[in-house]
Amino acid sequence: MAVRAAVLPAVGAPLEVTEIDLPEPGPGRIRVRLAAAGVCHSDLSLSNGTMRVPVPAVLGHEGAGTVVAVGEGVTHLAPGDGVVLNWAPSCGDCPACARGEVWLCANALNGSADVHARRTSDGAELHPGLNVAAFAEETVVPTSCALPAPRGVPLTDAALLGCAVLTGYGAVHHSAQVRPGETVAVFGVGGVGLAAIQSARIAGASRIVAVDVSPEKEELARGAGATDYVVASGTTAREIRALTGKQGVDVAVECVGRAVTIRTAWESTRRGGRTTVVGIGGKDQQVTFNALEIFHWGRTLSGCVYGNSDPERDLPVLAEHVRAGRLDLSALVTERIALDGIPAAFENMLAGKGGRALVVF
Repeated sequence: MAVRAAVLPAVGAPLEVTEIDLPEPGPGRIRVRLAAAGVCHSDLSLSNGTMRVPVPAVLGHEGAGTVVAVGEGVTHLAPGDGVVLNWAPSCGDCPACARGEVWLCANALNGSADVHARRTSDGAELHPGLNVAAFAEETVVPTSCALPAPRGVPLTDAALLGCAVLTGYGAVHHSAQVRPGETVAVFGVGGVGLAAIQSARIAGASRIVAVDVSPEKEELARGAGATDYVVASGTTAREIRALTGKQGVDVAVECVGRAVTIRTAWESTRRGGRTTVVGIGGKDQQVTFNALEIFHWGRTLSGCVYGNSDPERDLPVLAEHVRAGRLDLSALVTERIALDGIPAAFENMLAGKGGRALVVF
């Protein structure tokens, strides 16, 4: 069946919106008609080679939709069911899964090497980006890549639960483990950053400082729960310490992935504070520390993959926050676009403009 999709023809090449031939679902797989897909910085990291996956590929890893067909052996999902796509399914067998650290599953991205579809124009084999190929009108995925959509959450909103919200929420609640009354700084007011700000508010943070290079994002940040806003500069750490009695915040969450931002986030925390790095940076982004400051400040710097989240465990929790009005998914979206608007949304991300674009099918 022919559908339209956004294809990355090669690393560093612009996306092409084109027609692809999508097969019927085989055993253990389902076909999903997308309701919406988020345009995430991780897709940009795939397109520029920061994260390596086979190409050409259909990108898009954050989405939700409706099952339209199931393959042999699929019994727990049926046509008409709503699902949230899970781009990093855990295998359950590797050492990380055995430890319960499913977000570090060694086999989670194996499906990215599969042949997903063929380009209609020349028959070229296409891979599924980060497993789920959500930048398309329809996709075919293994059942492990689909979670039941939460009751009472529109599919167009639920699409954001698959990456931005799980990552931002998990960074605050699982990685940094923010406690009531603590102070938090969030660096980068994109989709993940806005989710982290809301999650810090839910955690009971007493002060939430949002940091971004763009002054225009202050309204977004304050709407999500930020109590203070700092435009990023060479004095950012000093400004944050001034807001917290010259101590620094208890927790910094870095959602950018740049060496200078990671270093600034670390410097913005108090002695003994915690910095969680969510942003995906390139190999050229080198962060340096000297041995004396590591000893003196006693700070903790940790990485954070997918918010250290378990989607099966955390999705129902997030859904309850949404239904109770504590988590506003629509606040994460700065523009709603059609499939043809994805290449322009990528350009906006490269230029540091806007927040999270949502493709609505």
